[in-house]
Amino acid sequence: MLTPLDRKDTSRLDAFSDGVFAIAITLLALDLKIPHMNDLSSPASASLWASLEHEWPDYFAVITSFFSVLIMWVHHHTVFRWVRRTDPLLLFANGLLLFFVTVVPFPTAMVAEYLNTPVAPAACALYAGIFLGISIAFLLMLLAALRPSIVDPDAPATTIRRLRRSYWAGPPLYLLAVIVAPFSPWLAMGICTALWIVWAATTRD
Repeated sequence: MLTPLDRKDTSRLDAFSDGVFAIAITLLALDLKIPHMNDLSSPASASLWASLEHEWPDYFAVITSFFSVLIMWVHHHTVFRWVRRTDPLLLFANGLLLFFVTVVPFPTAMVAEYLNTPVAPAACALYAGIFLGISIAFLLMLLAALRPSIVDPDAPATTIRRLRRSYWAGPPLYLLAVIVAPFSPWLAMGICTALWIVWAATTRD
């Protein structure tokens, strides 16, 4: 049974984590650029649309990162629904995850800037590498959160078993994205995009 002190502990951790996720998601929008038009006459409207179309790598990178962080937050909420108390190990594991979350806007901006250039392999490898770090950190946080001394004893055993085994696929698949990025940047980004779609499809309490 949760004590008032336990609730205060978990509430502070939840609030801090939610704030970091919210800031990271907000910063992603800053990478969206407004096209600059030299000719603002009426016939130039088509040029504006063409300029917006030219910025599609920005949209692709931001959408992929936004939904990756969003789904991560949803899964984070699902895990912490069953956490009854915190301890230093859980706090540090959660802090490592939040560190990687705050870094997401940087590789997103790199991909948006260089996806259509010869340095796309490096940009996409960096992007996949950050999400590899996130997946490892999330797994470490999960293992720390689901220890018997931390997890709610009333949590359904089937739910805990599902949570424990559902996140092991992330690190090897993101590692695959890092490995293939130098040879096929688009395949690497496709793996990263496919993963958030899979996580979204499997999100449930």
